[in-house]
Amino acid sequence: MELQSLGWNSRFSSHIDLLGEPGIVPARVIVGQRELCTVACEQGELLGELSGKFRRAAEDRAGFPVVGDWVAVTPRLSAERATIHALLPRVNSIGRRAVTGRSSWSKQAEEQVVAANLDLAVIVLGLDRDFSLRRLERYLTLAWGSGIQPLVVLNKADICEDTAARVAESEQAAVGAEVVAVSAERGDGMDALRARLPAGRTAAFVGSSGVGKSTLINALLGSGHQSTGAIRAADGKGKHTTTRREMLVLPWGALLIDNPGMREVGLWGGTEDLEASFADVTALAQGCRFTDCGHEAEPGCAVRAAVAAGTLDEGRYEGWRRLQKELAYLDRRDDVQARMAQHRMLKERARHIRDFRKDRRA
Repeated sequence: MELQSLGWNSRFSSHIDLLGEPGIVPARVIVGQRELCTVACEQGELLGELSGKFRRAAEDRAGFPVVGDWVAVTPRLSAERATIHALLPRVNSIGRRAVTGRSSWSKQAEEQVVAANLDLAVIVLGLDRDFSLRRLERYLTLAWGSGIQPLVVLNKADICEDTAARVAESEQAAVGAEVVAVSAERGDGMDALRARLPAGRTAAFVGSSGVGKSTLINALLGSGHQSTGAIRAADGKGKHTTTRREMLVLPWGALLIDNPGMREVGLWGGTEDLEASFADVTALAQGCRFTDCGHEAEPGCAVRAAVAAGTLDEGRYEGWRRLQKELAYLDRRDDVQARMAQHRMLKERARHIRDFRKDRRA
């Protein structure tokens, strides 16, 4: 298997050269399943296991390999396995907020990385009851905040009464990103989508369950690789037909990462991540009278003036304010958590000092 066909380049090569250990070779993670993963290297596909040293050194789960990562491995060909020793620095990664804990303020925030080293984030929406500009804005914020170029794919054009209107609405929301309408079932627009997935480039498909990602992937692969599920008539929700993250090679050489549908799109990052996904609103805000304008009732607010004049959609404004408030709240909560963690660490340190002194006196 040629590494270049998996996206290997000189940037990654320089990092693995720094390790300077005999027997170590580069491999790319193509299937992720918790702490075990399948990797592809020049020796073929192997089951990768984390070394004990790697496992101990990882500070949190964001430091564990995910699909798209490049890792340094020692192959054990007789067992069709490999030991993973190191994670090569990521060019980028797309992730969402994951939390642990019970109460709102005691929850510990972590980033759940879902894919790494991407050239494109393909955001798939269904042109049925799933269609939501507000959800699109959340996905765009994840992509732009991760430094990844998004591509918006509107699937199920065959059942949409006014596809052109939906495309226009999406283009207004997805400033700086292309919007492509397709019908995976009928084949409409698929050539345009293929043209945006060139050989050697890595794209991750993200979207809610039921938007037709598996059907899209089957159409791109030209085979029935993915199982597909029907949409529940009662609420329009889809089944999670994709249960694991994996990298697929399309017939012409493009690399595609499939992800299970996301029930929630928990944002990870700060309010600055909104600047790219809401570039039009950010530009308007530069014209506000006050630099600390809250864009609500302040005099001279250029954003509110644009809403009143009809040049800025009120729904888009409300979506922007909602995400601003959510990210600001998460920042405040993370600060509280950091202070609580620091307090716990100091108390533990003081306890160790007291115990040490008691032992000395004894």
